[in-house]
Order: sequence, then structure tokens, then C-alpha cells
Amino acid sequence: MLGILGGTFDPIHFGHLRPALEVQQALGLEEVRLIPLRDPPHRNRPQTSDDQRLSMLQAAIKGLPGFRIDRQELERKGKSYTVETLRALRQEVGAKPICLLMGGDAFQQFHSWHRPDEILQLAHLVVMQRPGDSIPPGTDNIVESAEPLAAAPGGCILFQPVTQLDISSTSIRALIRNHRSPRYLLPDDVLTIIQTQQLYQQPPEVNS
Repeated sequence: MLGILGGTFDPIHFGHLRPALEVQQALGLEEVRLIPLRDPPHRNRPQTSDDQRLSMLQAAIKGLPGFRIDRQELERKGKSYTVETLRALRQEVGAKPICLLMGGDAFQQFHSWHRPDEILQLAHLVVMQRPGDSIPPGTDNIVESAEPLAAAPGGCILFQPVTQLDISSTSIRALIRNHRSPRYLLPDDVLTIIQTQQLYQQPPEVNS
């Protein structure tokens, strides 16, 4: 099975990496692809450049078996729609099961995504469930284990418990902007890049 995790990763941190690693191990995923977004539909564009975010991603997953970076959304013009990424992946991997990893907050908004029904046809949803999170009432297609995921290309929803790490890229950028250290919230090699290139020193520009 293939796992994918999209995000701006601006910057990537342990709140991305640890849950993804736990899901990889719990479900026996052959590969986890981190897919940095170029122009996300539901938020402002990233503060750092594509190359800077790729550099941080490469540093974060160096030596981590089964993790790789997929650049396709950076290379595609226009908004970064998950359904288009999944269509491309389906062309690449055929009928291999694809697991779309997402947090509980993202799942709460899944109905507002572009073509959510088609997304669920193309992939399984694996909701990384933190302690205390509840399953929204009326959710269909729920399965209780990895076995149904391995048996079909997509269509199932699995709520997978993960360690709760209340870390966000927004809070890390705010710490840096206020001359406070974000150490222990993200990999040291990522922090080195941030410090060397003096990233996130200024407030983000407001998109017009």
C-alpha cells in the first residue's frame, strides 16, 4: 500500500513526521510520499520558496526508510487539488491501494474539498486520530483495520490513533519571528536550514 501526505510543510515538523511514521508502521505501508503543495485552495501560499521547502523536506526524511518526496503538485500550474494528484498516482500505480493521510481537522472539512466523492473512489482516507478526537456522526465507509484497505484500491475510511503532538507550522514561524527558538519541535537539520537561510524572520506577505 502507498501512503500520501500533502501539506505546505512550511516548515515540516514533528507533528507531520511522527504521526506519518506511526501510520506507516501500523498499516505496513510500503511507501509514504510527502507531497508539498504549490498553491493550496484553502489557505495562503507558502511563505518560503518551493526550493526552500524541498530542502527542508529532504533534510527531515534523510535516512528514514520508506519516505520520499513527490514533486508533482509543485510542477503543476494552478491550485493544488488532491483529486488531480490522485488521478496521476492512479495512472502510475494501477490498482495498488492508496491511503490518503490526513488529520482530524482536515477530515472535518473534507466535504468542502474539490470532488470529495471522487477522492474517496481513488483512495482510502486514513484519519490520524489524536486522543480524545471523536468520529463525526454519520460517517460511512468506516473500517476497523488495515485488512480492508489492502483488499481494494480505495473507498474506505480508517481512523488510526496516533500520538498527540500539538505542533503547527504557524506557531513555529511565530516563534522564529519573535526571536524564540523552535528547537525540539522539528528536526535539527531543518532548523539549521532555517537559521542558515534566515527564514521566517518577517511576517508573511498578505495575498492579494
